[in-house]
Amino acid sequence: MNAWKAEAALVWNTVIWGATFVVVKAALHDVSPILFLALRFSLATGALAAVFAARRLVWDWRTAAAGALAGVFLFAGYLTQTLGLRLTSAPKSAFITGLTSVMAPLIAALVYRSRPRIWEVVGILVATAGLGLLTLQGGGGPVNRGDLLTLLCAVGFATHIVVLGHFSERMGFEVLSIAQVGSAAALSVSLFWWAEAPRIVWRPAVVGAILITGLLATALAFTIQSWAQRRVSSTRTGLIFTLEPVFAWITSYLLVGEGLNGRAAAGAALILGGVLTVGLKPSRRRGHPS
Repeated sequence: MNAWKAEAALVWNTVIWGATFVVVKAALHDVSPILFLALRFSLATGALAAVFAARRLVWDWRTAAAGALAGVFLFAGYLTQTLGLRLTSAPKSAFITGLTSVMAPLIAALVYRSRPRIWEVVGILVATAGLGLLTLQGGGGPVNRGDLLTLLCAVGFATHIVVLGHFSERMGFEVLSIAQVGSAAALSVSLFWWAEAPRIVWRPAVVGAILITGLLATALAFTIQSWAQRRVSSTRTGLIFTLEPVFAWITSYLLVGEGLNGRAAAGAALILGGVLTVGLKPSRRRGHPS
């Protein structure tokens, strides 16, 4: 039952992340990308610090260091995704980022010298095929530097899943949460003032995007992930996260009237089928080797 609750919580995360797609896309017209990340992660860090201070959280430096390591890969994923999106199309970026679900079990297999179960492999392949149908509408075009940067983004997110899964079994999720978000905030704050020409126009869309992504899509979502990965393997986590583009499409349709054509709808169905392929099989919990 606890595993089902954890998996449901991760699905909720994908709803949050998918729903913020339209909000962030609108905000980036008036704010530079790395500055937006700095504001998002800084707000999330402040919110978590306030919440956990009220709970008199006991600070564990080993757990904080583990969270900071996870935060490095988290920020690397967001940074390379943002930079890559400047040089490649949004559909190609979405598909390449979706390869996180494939890379997570591969990285876990290399680090832990283990193999994903056959149904997890089948589910990943089905879901990846669905991502292709959902995001690659028409010709994909040649691979460029933006595609390679986005590929690094998928590696960053996949490594973040594996690192968090390794440490979350043995460490408190509260410290892990604030440490990873705090380290991502520190990295983005240290970069935005020289890595780009920072700009921001304080319009309602920008303020709303910072509040929604900072509080819901970062502070809440990554706390949920830190807690849930105590009970869910890295492979299953990566597979569940392939639902994000489905929810992004649903949100786009509800907010701006952008619907799914037949090919994209078939891709969404395959993604759901891939999740169900894994999710309906009995789950035998495997620990992360030390």
